[in-house]
Amino acid sequence: MVKVHKVVTMVQIRKESQGGARDVCVEVKSSHIPHTFTDQGIVKKGGMSAVSEEGTTDSYSEEEKTAFADWINSNMANDEDCKPYLDIDVNTDELWTKIQDGILLCKMINLSCPGTIDERAINTGKLDQYKTTENLNLALNSASAIGCNIENIGAVDLQGGKPSLVLRLLWQIIRIGLFARIDVQHSPGLVQLLKDGEDMEDLPKLTPEETLQRWVSFHLVNVQIYEFREKHILEKSLMHAEGYLYLIKQIAPSDSGVDLGPLKEKDPEQRAELMLQNADKLGCRAFVTPKDVVQGNSKLNTAFVANLFNTWPALDLPEEMPDIEGLKETREEKTFRNWVNSLGVSPRVNHLYSDMMDGLILLQIYDKVRPGVVDWGRVNWKFEDPGGNMKKMENCEYAVELGKDMKFSLVGVGGKDIFDGNETSTRAVVWELMRAFTLAPLQSLQGSEGPIKDEEIVDWVIITLQEAGKETSISSFQDPEISSSRVVLDLIDAIKPGSIDYTSVRDGTNPDERLSNAKYAISMARKIGARVYALPEDLVEVKPKMVLTVFACLMGRGLKKVQ
Repeated sequence: MVKVHKVVTMVQIRKESQGGARDVCVEVKSSHIPHTFTDQGIVKKGGMSAVSEEGTTDSYSEEEKTAFADWINSNMANDEDCKPYLDIDVNTDELWTKIQDGILLCKMINLSCPGTIDERAINTGKLDQYKTTENLNLALNSASAIGCNIENIGAVDLQGGKPSLVLRLLWQIIRIGLFARIDVQHSPGLVQLLKDGEDMEDLPKLTPEETLQRWVSFHLVNVQIYEFREKHILEKSLMHAEGYLYLIKQIAPSDSGVDLGPLKEKDPEQRAELMLQNADKLGCRAFVTPKDVVQGNSKLNTAFVANLFNTWPALDLPEEMPDIEGLKETREEKTFRNWVNSLGVSPRVNHLYSDMMDGLILLQIYDKVRPGVVDWGRVNWKFEDPGGNMKKMENCEYAVELGKDMKFSLVGVGGKDIFDGNETSTRAVVWELMRAFTLAPLQSLQGSEGPIKDEEIVDWVIITLQEAGKETSISSFQDPEISSSRVVLDLIDAIKPGSIDYTSVRDGTNPDERLSNAKYAISMARKIGARVYALPEDLVEVKPKMVLTVFACLMGRGLKKVQ
């Protein structure tokens, strides 16, 4: 069956000119876009646009569309601002249209990472094109700040309802929220999953998926069903719903009504449906349909298991509570990790230090910071043979060598430090990469041959504030005046006059007022197009490194405006 929809949308294309590549928004005139459903549940949305004589096709998963829409309907139902957007009809294209003004996306980000977006920055009410774009920029830059890779996703793509990009963004936001509490800080009972020879410090090094695999294996082995091989826990071993039935029975309260009767059902899909009815008794029927279970949709089944864990972990606390203080991720580590993940490295970074020890992630970051700088012929990719550690060491040494070639400040840092997971050395390299990444656009915008100096950014801030008639100013990135964030808010208003609602700005004379201003400032910076990774606390505490990134990003936004 083919459904035909008449749409008018905006398409972003890359146009080459003598001045270089630039993004151009072009209206697509009343295109008729057919939807064709394949046997695998993949929808191909194709058609001809007014900007190209070539046909375009955008494929997406109908199962993911249904799962994410259901998740939004269920999890956003208590938010008054979201109610006008619910319930999303999974049998239509409502998912693409309901996120087009950015409000629902902003709310989803705050659900996954509470407090990421200051809601004073969200445009509400009747929105024109301008205010809609602001909301989408706020959502995208905030998504990047929590570790989403938004490469090739722009406001125009979301306004145009491009399915594959919408689903890619939604999955990242949902995934981050699902995995946020799968760690020993939030679930001390995870210590039960340690293997012989492991200690508490090994837990943070596990990816969320690995932790879930161990959790499922722990419960299945506990009920002595049969030995599951961990690498199949979320794959074939659960595809016939038997493993899920035992798992749900094991974690369910005794009065929940969960039973193992569905094991007698011969038909795989019907057995999966009965299993999901059991999950529903625990309030955990989400993400998967019986067909998704039987076919083994990895993404959706992982989300289903994560939801089970978050709701009913069923892990007894150890008799002696372990000391987890030293295992907590610092704000700086979190910011670095989110920045690295936003670049689209593979695999995702879960633990800043152990995940860098083979050098591959660092080398990917170098290539993002300065494309072409890495000679991939020198890079070792496989480490299974007896010389694997030596090959990892060579990668780490190459990463440090590249840093020194790029004039990074890496005194006393060697490849072995990275290989050994030395925290100070690893942070030093990552910070230098983040700094170079942040300053590179300024160098390009100013046409400078050398790196931009801190003093140049400070001077620009001072001049911009003066020209806008603002009374605030700074002398350096350590200036105590930054703690109130009023200078940041004034700078944002100088870049985009009228953007700051000064009735929302506090004097900053006490900690609560300073934090309130900082939250508003960070969100407003992202709203006007500055991709800021710093946290509000960084401004309040005047952390020079993160303060530098905030002003550098705003300077980049200001220079683009001038051009």
